[in-house]
Amino acid sequence: MTNVDVHQHLWSPSLVAALRARREPPYLDGWTLYLDGEPPYGLAPADHDAARRAELAATDGLGLALVSLSSPIGVEWLPAAEARPLLDAYHEGAAALPAPFGAWAAACVRDIDAKATADHLDQGFAGLQLPADALGDAAGYARCAPLLELLEERDLPLFVHPGPAAGGSEGPGWWPAMVPYVQQMHAAWFAFRAYGRPRHPRLRVCFALLAGLAPLHGERFAARGGGGTAHDPLVFVETSSYGPRAVESVVRALGVDAVVQGSDRPYAEPPQHPGHGLGGAAAYAFRIANPRRLLTGKE
Repeated sequence: MTNVDVHQHLWSPSLVAALRARREPPYLDGWTLYLDGEPPYGLAPADHDAARRAELAATDGLGLALVSLSSPIGVEWLPAAEARPLLDAYHEGAAALPAPFGAWAAACVRDIDAKATADHLDQGFAGLQLPADALGDAAGYARCAPLLELLEERDLPLFVHPGPAAGGSEGPGWWPAMVPYVQQMHAAWFAFRAYGRPRHPRLRVCFALLAGLAPLHGERFAARGGGGTAHDPLVFVETSSYGPRAVESVVRALGVDAVVQGSDRPYAEPPQHPGHGLGGAAAYAFRIANPRRLLTGKE
């Protein structure tokens, strides 16, 4: 039994080098990240120092911290010939991270290659992360079906993370995180219910940032003819960037068994109180029992 954070980002030297080798977004110029749809973003080198991050994880009491490719940079949406060097660099670096780090695999969603994803999963990755904007409608689930079928075959989970933000480059720096990311997660939550679960009845899935608070719309969903509000026991949400009020509200909507800890470090900090003010039993559920069910399917 170990404390788990399911959502962190840590860019390895191989991924940094691959991004610096590009001349079109996404690319790095030194430590400044250039993307389509977002203002230039200066990364702090210390945030991606594996030894320092391992010390922070130890301070947080973590036995496992799962890192993932930052889907908003848009690697998964590049043509396969452009995506492959970046994906290979990500997987190479993530597989070499020291304890307590594990990682989610990543995949190109523009040109699906289930064989390549299977090869990456063979390296011991915890499951697969896909961008939310790839799973926002029926067409997205049809396109990504080979990847999701692969996860079902291997009894591995899916992690849904915000993808690239559209149209945020002219607004304030907080705009992408507050509008496109949240909208994508909201759409992905309901798209999974409408299109994902019927196609993939055994798939375990975790939605980042409390699914954009989409679970709080369950009453409206029921009122508009969407059916009952019973929670799917194979669906989880993680807590990154939210605090006690939002977490408590989602627990009231889904139950304590649906919530897992995710911090989004280094872009956000883990909560000061792991139970988000709901007590020790909630902290145990969020950090130990629920992540175990998400990652292994076992109680």
